[in-house]
Order: sequence, then C-alpha cells, then structure tokens
Amino acid sequence: MYINDTHILYYTIFGVIGFVVGILTNWLNTKLPEYKKTLSKERYNQLKDNVKPNYLIILCNVLIYIALVYILGIKKDILENITLLKYLIITPFLLSIFKIDYNYKIIPNRINLVLFEIGLVFLFVQGIININIAINMILGMLIGAGAFMLITIIGGLATKKDSMGWGDVKLMGVLGLLLGVTNITIVMVLSFFIGAIISIVLLIFKKVKEYIPFGPFIVLACFSIMLIPNNVIMNMLVKILTLGRQ
Repeated sequence: MYINDTHILYYTIFGVIGFVVGILTNWLNTKLPEYKKTLSKERYNQLKDNVKPNYLIILCNVLIYIALVYILGIKKDILENITLLKYLIITPFLLSIFKIDYNYKIIPNRINLVLFEIGLVFLFVQGIININIAINMILGMLIGAGAFMLITIIGGLATKKDSMGWGDVKLMGVLGLLLGVTNITIVMVLSFFIGAIISIVLLIFKKVKEYIPFGPFIVLACFSIMLIPNNVIMNMLVKILTLGRQ
C-alpha cells in the first residue's frame, strides 16, 4: 500500500524512529539546562528512574517525522534524500530548543554547537555535489546571524537592555547554515510575524508577565518552512501584509 507514492512501511519505520528519538529528546530536555553531562551511565540510570515521559514532545516528533516522509517522500537516489535526512536530524533539536527556551528562557550553547557541526557536515557533502549550494549555505549563516546580531545591538542601545538573546543570534546563524539564504530569510520574517500575533493574543488576555523568549517563534517558523512550500508561505504573508489587495 502506497500513500503519496511512498510505501506505508516507511511511515511505520519512521514513526517508530520518531517515537524513540522523541523519548531521547524528552530526556535531554531535562538535562541540557543543567549544563551537566547528558550521555553517561549515571544519566542513563536517572532516565530510567526519574524522568517522566512528555507525551506531547514524543507525539510531535512522531507526527513531524511522518509528515516529512509524506511531503518529501523517499527517493531511490540516496543524495536526493539529503533534505529529508537534514530535517529529520534537526527536528528533535528544534523541539528541545522550543521546550527549553520556553521554560528556562535560554538556548543551550551545546545545542547550537551540535547544530553547527551538523551544518558543517551537510555543507561538505552538498558542497561536493554543487558548490553553489555550499555558497548559499554560508551566505544563509551570515545573513541569519548578522541580521539578528544587528537587531540585538540596535535594540540594546535603544532600550538599554537585551532586546534579543545571543542564543537566538547563534541559533539563526546555524539555521542559516542548514537552510540556506531563501529559507532563513523566510524564517526571519515568519518568526517575527508569529511572535507578533502570539504576543498580541497574550497581551489581550493579560498573560504576559515577563520577557517572552523568541526561540519558540523561530522554531515554529522553521517547522513551517519544512512542512509548507515556500510559495504558499510567501503568498500568505503578501496577502496578510497587503490586506488581501493583491
């Protein structure tokens, strides 16, 4: 049986993988904010004894894995599956960033560093295939980090306090490396748009009591470009910004 030209067995396999990765992600979410070792016998025993499963994180990981397989499909040529592989790898890290930044208002340097290392691997592999792709990835890193660094510096000078965390700057840099110029530009615009909508809703219902972390908005924007075609997102943004006049 095939769904969108992909055998149902692949959905089952990646659903199971997503479940296992989701459990590991849930465990890491409890350890990374403590800046302690995450991979050790001691931590493994704590996982078995103390860490309760966060079923929402696990479910999200499973559903995103299945959705990525449905949208991108499984190609016969291994190199044609690079984008799918990249998205599958970064998904649990993005979920961790969402959860940790939302709860603790920090984005652990270890996550950004691992994502950067992953980006370098894909930069090397895709650069061998097409040097233009490698250039695009490097420019994406510079644009992502540069734009948010500029916002952070200007905002800090204007308000005399941090308008954007440096963890967000690092995150945008590594995501730019992973996603390229076009995608990171859309992520920037979409993250501010999502952040504005959610902040307005929270203000209306008087749920805002302190600083709202920006990391979750970046993560939501990333998942949007991973799961929704760019032209659909761009058309939606244009219609909203022009009040549907185009």
